[in-house]
Amino acid sequence: MSRVSRSWNWDFEDEPRKKRTGVSPVSPTTPTVDPRAQFRRRRGALALAIALILLAVLIALLGSGSHKAATAARSAAAGGAAGASPATVTAKGDPVKAVLAYTPFVVAGADGGHEIALTFDDGPGPYTPEVLSVLERSHVQATFFAIGKMERYFSDSTAREVRAGDVIGDHTQSHLALATLSAHEQREQLFEAIARIEIAGAPRPELFRPPYGSFNETTLRVLRSLGLLMVLWSVDTADYREPGVPAIVERALAGARPGAIILMHDGGGNRLQTVAALPVIIHDLRARGYHLVTVPQLLRDDSPPAGQPIPHSLAGD
Repeated sequence: MSRVSRSWNWDFEDEPRKKRTGVSPVSPTTPTVDPRAQFRRRRGALALAIALILLAVLIALLGSGSHKAATAARSAAAGGAAGASPATVTAKGDPVKAVLAYTPFVVAGADGGHEIALTFDDGPGPYTPEVLSVLERSHVQATFFAIGKMERYFSDSTAREVRAGDVIGDHTQSHLALATLSAHEQREQLFEAIARIEIAGAPRPELFRPPYGSFNETTLRVLRSLGLLMVLWSVDTADYREPGVPAIVERALAGARPGAIILMHDGGGNRLQTVAALPVIIHDLRARGYHLVTVPQLLRDDSPPAGQPIPHSLAGD
């Protein structure tokens, strides 16, 4: 089997060993050991044993000296994190991993800033380039939750998103309701989409959005094992129903608030209304003083509070 990308090696099985030809077996009763060679081997083995003993002693001495320092460092880090707010922790390093440390999901960011995240589901698709053109003209970066099987046909859009600084998340391989699947099936849906997105040239996803808002406790366990943060939404424009451009704009603006995560779609059907509504949404949100950012940027600047109850279900597509 061949390697499908730089990050994924599917060569799980070694090639079968080839049979030796032209070599005569040696009878076990035939003495073939040279005494001088045997002595050299014994001397080499003794030297190796002595070297291993000295190495073990050296490691023990170094370990005893560094253990106290490591313990002190861990204690200091724990003490600092205990007294820090989620926003303080998120500001350092990877904001997604920082948020994952205290919650498996987000619905929105905190309400202390002026940022809103635009998100798009079900792509990449035939309308994704038009969505990207609107975002690029407006100098807006967004978050796209991609379906793995769509990468086979529209991976150029994913590569374009990466170049534009957009973020790509996992929206499963086949857009199935995860709560109806077994643990194995859920993991396959998530893992295969990760592979397809990476093959398309995007970084390994850290974010996940459940199709139809469908998830259960099994989903959360699988997400934890894969290091994925579940991103839900606080505003559903219902653009997938094609309600008309004014309705899409109205719903986006009606739910606008600091930390909002707005749900729209770049795939899954005819998205001409979404393309037409997007410039108006961007203009009006900016007129209200909002900055439009990706989900990781929102988490970095206005991370959500800990201790939020996990919703049981959400309406959406």
